[in-house]
Amino acid sequence: MSPLTLGVLYGVVTILVMCSGMPIAFALGVVATGFMYFFMPASSLDTITQNVYEEIASITLLSIPLFILKGAAIGKSPAGKDLYSAIHAWLNKVPGGLGIANVFACALFAAMAGSSPATCSAIGSAGIPEMRRRGYSPGFAAGIIAAGGTLGILLPPSITMILYAVAAEQSLGRLFLAGIGPGVLLVFLFAGYAVYRARKEYKLAHAVYTAGGCKSAYLDDEHFTLAQKVEMLPRVLPFLILLIGVMVALYGGLATPSETAGLGALLALVLIAIVYRIYKPREIAPFLSSTIKESGMLLLIIGMSLLYSYVMSYLHISQSAAQWVVDLHLSKWLLLAVILGMVIVLGFFLPPVSIILMTAPIILPPLKAAGFDLIWFGIVMTVVMEMGLIHPPVGLNLFVIKNIAPDIALGDVIKGTIPFLALMFLAVLLLCMFPGIATLLPDLLMGAK
Repeated sequence: MSPLTLGVLYGVVTILVMCSGMPIAFALGVVATGFMYFFMPASSLDTITQNVYEEIASITLLSIPLFILKGAAIGKSPAGKDLYSAIHAWLNKVPGGLGIANVFACALFAAMAGSSPATCSAIGSAGIPEMRRRGYSPGFAAGIIAAGGTLGILLPPSITMILYAVAAEQSLGRLFLAGIGPGVLLVFLFAGYAVYRARKEYKLAHAVYTAGGCKSAYLDDEHFTLAQKVEMLPRVLPFLILLIGVMVALYGGLATPSETAGLGALLALVLIAIVYRIYKPREIAPFLSSTIKESGMLLLIIGMSLLYSYVMSYLHISQSAAQWVVDLHLSKWLLLAVILGMVIVLGFFLPPVSIILMTAPIILPPLKAAGFDLIWFGIVMTVVMEMGLIHPPVGLNLFVIKNIAPDIALGDVIKGTIPFLALMFLAVLLLCMFPGIATLLPDLLMGAK
């Protein structure tokens, strides 16, 4: 059987198994094992456990459960609510300041936790009720939190970037640094839209009121004294210091990514013990339980995805697919557009982890041959996968928002995210036009490649 026929069969069987409702990790494992049984030597079945173990026994992947522990400690404590409250108080007098506060809180929390769902849950549980109390429309309130939460896979430390660094064999330090510029770009795009939308809703509310209608909460004037603002800082500053300290340790060459993750997790546990008096075993148990469950699930997906990729490589499916793409002789930018389009389609069905590990063997060789910087592409791909987190049918953040705000219709949540999808698309275009947004910082701090 030719590699082309095998590849088509492999893809069709994968789609059918996934559509059966089987969890992604098991679906990939079943397909890979089945093709090993029918199309590879019988002895290859004896190496399944060895292959999976060798793939996940990476020192780089060790940082994943440690970053998850750090995120769980911060996300399941009142740290997210305190961070949001402090930023809200300080930006209260800025037009659209409440929306900007949510964007900034999402960005800072994402940088501390490294998880998109955790960011949505922690900031949204405080931010959405507050925005609605102040008159913000349900769709806008939900959309800004769903979009802000996606920053969790772009701003370091990002678990998605760790996996891309492993799959693409790129420097994790450079990748983390490359994510900062685009992350800041998205923060300002989101904040700019928050100002525009808040002003628009304020004018509408004012017009309704002056016409004799009900007075919207938008028109209420909330005031924080300087003493109240300063009073909120002591609970926030330790976590900001933690964020800065971890970044200094990593980029200052003081620790490896895995050591930095361990340091961050330990310091996060120490901080919640000091700041929130959370130190008893029964109080810490939920953090550890959540970390074990999420890490186990993620590592199982990684192991099965890499086994899936190994079978593709052994059967020459990935090499043939990559060669087929090269033989199309597409122009450089058309090639990129086709590949990103494929990533968008996969984002309808798969989480970023699976997309990276399943597609890397196919898409990276043609991109490298076309002269693309794989660090830069990793950032562009991450932004595109961020879009997948907030578009239907399986945008993860949509369901996180629906869970923390069940009274907001899912249709309103989806409508609220559409403007942010457009802003992410704009960010991708800007990254293509000005690649230095992603590459300048790693080149300055770590030297040009």
